[in-house]
Amino acid sequence: MATTKKISDADLKAHIEATIPDFHAARLASLNDLKLRELLRTKNPYLYRAKNILLASELVQGFLLARLSSQEEGIFGTFLEQLAIFVAEKACKGRKSAIKGIDIELEKDGVLHVITVKSGPDWGNDSQINKMRDYFRTAARTLRTNSKKRSLVCINGCCYGRTTKEDKGDYLKLCGQSFWEFISNDLELYRRIIVPIGYRAQERNDEFAVAFAKVVNQFTKEVLADFCFPDGGIDWDKLLAFNSGRPAPKLSKKSKSKRQP
Repeated sequence: MATTKKISDADLKAHIEATIPDFHAARLASLNDLKLRELLRTKNPYLYRAKNILLASELVQGFLLARLSSQEEGIFGTFLEQLAIFVAEKACKGRKSAIKGIDIELEKDGVLHVITVKSGPDWGNDSQINKMRDYFRTAARTLRTNSKKRSLVCINGCCYGRTTKEDKGDYLKLCGQSFWEFISNDLELYRRIIVPIGYRAQERNDEFAVAFAKVVNQFTKEVLADFCFPDGGIDWDKLLAFNSGRPAPKLSKKSKSKRQP
């Protein structure tokens, strides 16, 4: 049976302060690498028309915030996955799994647990959940081949949130406090990580705010030039055609000549 120990505040702080800058750097890079036309093609112009958006700058900010919000979930999810692996290794001698789709292998009380880590409880649709089940089945076959008598439990660990039913039949779903407690044997671990996660957050967010303002200003300039009428009003027809219209067919030389006055 694997031994367990409580992770010290110093160890948690050291790990988080070493890895949280990667989240901030990736967040900033995703902003700086973005192009206006890429942004305009991926968001819903009908929504912003329904909200009666009149300012080009407000349109740009709405598109940007929606895009960045979805990206940040994925970027921060990677950070949380790394943190969970660290906690499991430090507290329960777990290890990062080499099996596809599995993040952690951890033995407790003679039972081997294979864990896939997700940010929150509402992370996937039916197809994605079925794919996770396939990963669990493959992991079970692989590990039981190596040790046929070993009991094995599959776990979907969610770093925040709650679930009304943990037992899903072929796997367990542990969320928030329950998940962090399982991999650390510390009832309060889910609370203890919140302080170091804020390491240099104000400084990093100030840097991001400056970069965000520059992108908003640049994109607003481009929208005014390419998707607004001369009087400054948003040309929704042009924006919608760019976002959703079919590519314009190429005209033959004969057709072109007919269209000329």
